[in-house]
Amino acid sequence: MNIVRALFFLLSPIWLVAQGLAPDIANYEINVSLDADKKQLEGQELITWQNTSPVEVSEIQMHLYLNAFRKGSSFLKESKGKLRSDKKTKDGIGNTYITQLKVKGGPSLLSKMTYIQPDDLNKEDRTVVSVKLNKPVLPGQKIQLELTYRAKLPKVFARTGYGDDNYFLVGQWFPKIGVWEKNKEGVWSWNCHQYHAHTEFYADFGTYDVNITLPRTFKVGATGQKVGELNLKDNLKTVRYKADDVHDFAWTASPHFDRYEETYKGILMQALMQPEHASQYKRYFEALRTSIDYFEQKVAPYPHKTITVVDPPVSASGSGGMEYPTFITAGSFWGVGAWAKFAELVTVHEFGHQYFQGILASNEFEQSFMDEGFNQYFEGRIFDAHYPNGASASIFGFHVNDLLSSRNSYVTMEYPKITEIDREAWKYPGGTYSVMTYTKTATALKTFENLIGEPAMDAVIKAYYKKWSFKHPYFNDFVEVANTTLGNDYSWYFNQAFKSSEVCDYAVDTVYVKNGKSKVVLVNKGKFHLPQNVEVTFEDNTTLRFIWEGKNAKEILEYPKVVKSVMIDPEHKNLMDLDWTNNGFTTEMDSLLSVKYFMKYLNYAELWILSFLTWIG
Repeated sequence: MNIVRALFFLLSPIWLVAQGLAPDIANYEINVSLDADKKQLEGQELITWQNTSPVEVSEIQMHLYLNAFRKGSSFLKESKGKLRSDKKTKDGIGNTYITQLKVKGGPSLLSKMTYIQPDDLNKEDRTVVSVKLNKPVLPGQKIQLELTYRAKLPKVFARTGYGDDNYFLVGQWFPKIGVWEKNKEGVWSWNCHQYHAHTEFYADFGTYDVNITLPRTFKVGATGQKVGELNLKDNLKTVRYKADDVHDFAWTASPHFDRYEETYKGILMQALMQPEHASQYKRYFEALRTSIDYFEQKVAPYPHKTITVVDPPVSASGSGGMEYPTFITAGSFWGVGAWAKFAELVTVHEFGHQYFQGILASNEFEQSFMDEGFNQYFEGRIFDAHYPNGASASIFGFHVNDLLSSRNSYVTMEYPKITEIDREAWKYPGGTYSVMTYTKTATALKTFENLIGEPAMDAVIKAYYKKWSFKHPYFNDFVEVANTTLGNDYSWYFNQAFKSSEVCDYAVDTVYVKNGKSKVVLVNKGKFHLPQNVEVTFEDNTTLRFIWEGKNAKEILEYPKVVKSVMIDPEHKNLMDLDWTNNGFTTEMDSLLSVKYFMKYLNYAELWILSFLTWIG
């Protein structure tokens, strides 16, 4: 095949039946070359974007995510060069330079390109660029932008870059158009935030047609389906991928991968493994099958034909535990047995993102919990349903239940009232992003499930997915679906749990017994109100159960006989309650002390196990 025919094969469109599940608002045709020695990319890109609004657009805004790794960026200032499992080295700098830019068939727009900082006015930040157009894009009209760029990949310390021995995880690597939508004031504008240490991504759906040129010895995995491969001169090759109904594209390459494949329910599962622990692929596939089955039952069938799991080397562990459409990165370690389900945990979690991040695709800049926290909640449900004791780890007879671990990370905060969940991700107070975004959200959702029942929660999630898949929902959209599905207004709960920082802590203050009569004092030590089951047991072993609304700071109950014990929330359905050890009171004091100290012992044991898992991971 001569070079002309080869280029025609690579660059001309091919027929793939698109599912048409998502609107094609932003389509990308990209040709990129990887210089493995220089850790650089050279790319050409054609973006076809449609104005779906009723107003004309005279400016385009784009993300240049790799500029987060330039000196002075907001990302580096906020992360201090250390994020996830690795830290930046002197070789860790990355960047992106657009070298040509124009509307197809038009003059250059480079002189009309300006770096902007819509979030923090940091003039050194170059992760967002504004381009003034010579001619506005009218409602319903499409525009095609042609551009070329070069990019330097950082050494991995946060999600993307290169590791030792020519490992590459290439995420957020191309100039990417923002989202044109109504803002909170109802005005059409660009939603195109800077890249921060604790923000991820937000983009419109479309079709990606990507040609990747790199050394022949490299094995490649990517978003979507591989549709072609062509050997070139100089020991190079070009691999082509096509993806429909996605809002992003990521890829990986390494000469050292061991590739494993298995088809399950018509889905091609691929694992790209490090040779030193390649056998762990079986655990990845087992976790994928479990996740596919669970989401199919509880939400909807997985709509894509592929799912690829990348197993990073230790030198690039910061690229593990990341999600892109049909493409996730995980992490495993040789010698870690079934007692620590780290490989399963990360796989279950990242696969869940295929729904909450890949399909529902909420705005992760402004409401990161809509993806991370909802996914964390489902992770815990899957572990409860499929793994003994719902445990992510079992050691010395102790089991670390996944959902209770989420609760523990929230209730042990030094100051749990420091912030509400629902706020922009880069505005969380220091050290609170992961708790608010992941674990407190999961805790709030599990508590809501306990309030309404699992079948009702399943109905809510299914209705939410059906209405908002491929449509970028915000939190108010979820609340509206929940209220409609349940036929009741639960805004009182969601406002407290997500829009307020007030805490919940119910307690039995004391029980007075005198002359065969009893007085019980219940207290609400917080301002988060949630109806509670209360169980009162009397000396004659009769039991009284009732619901306490819990809205008053103090509730005094009187009984004409001796109370032996009182327990608020005896089934521990209210995971938002900061302190379960003060929920009970008994006149058998030795028994009470035993229960309290045993629960504290379990709490410390769980913290120790979690610390150990963090250390090995």
